[in-house]
Amino acid sequence: MSFIAIVPARWASTRLPGKPLLDIAGKPMIVRTAEQAARSGADRVIVATDTAEIQAAVQAHGFEALLTRADHPTGTDRLAEVAARLGLSEDSVVVNVQGDEPLIDPRQIDAVAQLLARDADAAIATCASAIGHADTLFDPNAVKVVCDQRGRALYFSRAPIPWARDALADGRRKLATGLPALHHIGLYAYRAGFLARFPKLPVGPLERYESLEQLRALENGHAIAVLRTEYHPAAGVDTEADLARVREVYGNRL
Repeated sequence: MSFIAIVPARWASTRLPGKPLLDIAGKPMIVRTAEQAARSGADRVIVATDTAEIQAAVQAHGFEALLTRADHPTGTDRLAEVAARLGLSEDSVVVNVQGDEPLIDPRQIDAVAQLLARDADAAIATCASAIGHADTLFDPNAVKVVCDQRGRALYFSRAPIPWARDALADGRRKLATGLPALHHIGLYAYRAGFLARFPKLPVGPLERYESLEQLRALENGHAIAVLRTEYHPAAGVDTEADLARVREVYGNRL
């Protein structure tokens, strides 16, 4: 199948300003992420950024980079601009690879693109893994998703869903035996036609309260297909500790 991988990267970051250009084993983080995306089956890998410095660094390492508007509220809005500029057909598949995921598994990029290609009625495809620890279930920074029998997302939340009423009646935080709890993985495939409509969709109360942009699609009646994976990938880079961890991984590879 054919698909494009777009890697959004913005300069601003609350905890790590200039994050895309932070060094990982001799190359900027955004370049390491683009390298992983290029190992997938994508026909084309494009970095979409709001900063000329990031664009120049990406191009210096041989990757394509487009300079986008700086006022996009979300990475999905940035993708929508790029898809429009490329003139993609409605059915073209675009995978959003987060720029701070230099350890992303290329096989997951392929898998989420293939899922969307197979599900003609879905606007988006994403993935999730089984939750194995109560700490993850109750962590508001770990987004959970519940699905229907077809593997379509019913809801995404920072709250512990589904709630095992009887098992949690004593007030103790634990993982109920057999609970179908899934940890969402923030990797998305979109149809270009949906990306064109996304910036015009109204933001609903669920998205505002949960601060999860994928809820905008559900609130407006668009289906999200969910791929269940065997494992949860390594976390992206949000803190200095994350950066040190990723640098260690790359250091051991070289």
